[in-house]
Amino acid sequence: MSQPRALELDGVRKDYGTVPAVATLDLHLDEGEVLALVGPSGCGKSTLLRLIAGLEEPDAGTVRIAGRPVAGDGVWRAPERRDVGIVFQDHALFPHLTVAENVAFGLTGLSGGRRRERVAEALAMIAMERLADRYPHELSGGEQQRVALTRALAPRPELLLLDEPFSNLDRHLRTQIRADTMELLRKTGTPAVFVTHDQAEALAVGDRVAVMRAGRIEQLGAPEPVFHTPANRFVATFMGDADFLPAELTGDTLVTEAGSVRAPDDVVGRVDPLEVMVRPHEVVLRPGENGTARVVGTEFQGGFILHTVMLHSGRRLRSLQPHTTHYPIGTRLHAELSYGHPPAVLPGQDAGRAGDAAPDATNGYRTEPARQG
Repeated sequence: MSQPRALELDGVRKDYGTVPAVATLDLHLDEGEVLALVGPSGCGKSTLLRLIAGLEEPDAGTVRIAGRPVAGDGVWRAPERRDVGIVFQDHALFPHLTVAENVAFGLTGLSGGRRRERVAEALAMIAMERLADRYPHELSGGEQQRVALTRALAPRPELLLLDEPFSNLDRHLRTQIRADTMELLRKTGTPAVFVTHDQAEALAVGDRVAVMRAGRIEQLGAPEPVFHTPANRFVATFMGDADFLPAELTGDTLVTEAGSVRAPDDVVGRVDPLEVMVRPHEVVLRPGENGTARVVGTEFQGGFILHTVMLHSGRRLRSLQPHTTHYPIGTRLHAELSYGHPPAVLPGQDAGRAGDAAPDATNGYRTEPARQG
């Protein structure tokens, strides 16, 4: 008999009045997998997390954790009976309890000695044994977040939920704590749903990434295809800087104003208007007095300079260049596409409403196989 999935959502829906916070959707999470939920404010990602945790009750659909129904079909389990750990962005530590007492708080049903052993084991995993007797106000923000994570993992939950856990930390600390968190999740094999509004963070932590908009999952897949082959213009622009060039299909070649590229196999033979997505790192600039592009803007970004160029048609492309390559505004040059992978091809603006792709058999969003490891 196969092992039950860590999480299964079937037809889950949640409305606030007439507003669908979470539209009817299906989702699953395998054992040991980390799923990153990302989307703009108000897209429904935190509501979805609360439905899984039991802090909200779905209007329709079922929720199963480790194969056990916890909501729907006449079943309702309170949050404390779902065997789920939760980490919030504000840490939510008890200020009157020490670090050790905070970690021990959820360890019910264990003898005093076994609780002390489990607390010691948990603090050792994050190298914080020396801080066991301190109170939360005596810790840094990063230390508080480590304690919150340890408290959630100490009971060895079936599933861990993280709601923008690093958003209150500065950038450098956020990167370090995120790396420590992922190492701990991999070490313990704990499956997790990670909610974030940070696209780079979602790509960094997720075995799969679910991009949400207006209560729906627009695309679900491994980080690489979500970034390189977005399902529609919304995903393309939300997950990173993106420009679009009309492309004419000639045989197996897509011809654009900035050069030709080989068409993906599933595009060959199409007759509808097409566009290729272009990210700034995919545009090569070459100086030349006869160039058909002209630099109209530059932005210094430390190690890189973002150049905006205007093509002969008036369309604009952005190109990311090393800080040692700086073309002043007004410079004439050649702008050429350079992909290290098949280009993302989307319906042209004339093919339908901008930003949308036709829904398919997967409930309106494209799925990709989960990345292994």
